[in-house]
Amino acid sequence: MSDARDRLDQPREVRRSLRRHRGDDDRFGVFAERFARFMGTARFLAWMTAFVVVWIGWNFLAPVDLRFDRYPFMYLTLILSLQASYAAPLILLAQNRQEQRDKVIAEQDRQANARGHADMEFLAREVASLRMTAGEMASRDFIRSELRGLRDDIEDLTRPEPEQVREGRPES
Repeated sequence: MSDARDRLDQPREVRRSLRRHRGDDDRFGVFAERFARFMGTARFLAWMTAFVVVWIGWNFLAPVDLRFDRYPFMYLTLILSLQASYAAPLILLAQNRQEQRDKVIAEQDRQANARGHADMEFLAREVASLRMTAGEMASRDFIRSELRGLRDDIEDLTRPEPEQVREGRPES
């Protein structure tokens, strides 16, 4: 018998021969952040300024047959526009990644603050409980006064009565 794949009355399996390659988004994001960070430095501005000065200087001072961009500097404008068109999305990507990191950090801070608040409430309740317990406990001065009172009572009980001392009779 023939295989089900060979039958004309059955649809073929759909096969995709081209696999989509998903690049590592994180790696590209890191590249975007580095690029955006570099574009925000004085070094980038110095290099860009030097590039533009050399471009304009070459196209003004070089012999006419070696100049490749005449006075309105259309090629320079095109290159700078192209650079800006790539820089803007990379900078936005870097800002979005930073915003996501800030959200994660803010959430972690909020959770840490909530835990700290809960801990403070617990400790406040514990301190209040200890104060209430300490209020019910006998103080050192109270215990001393009670012991003095007991000592005095014992001394009173053990002291012979004045009549017995005169007669010389022991206590009964």
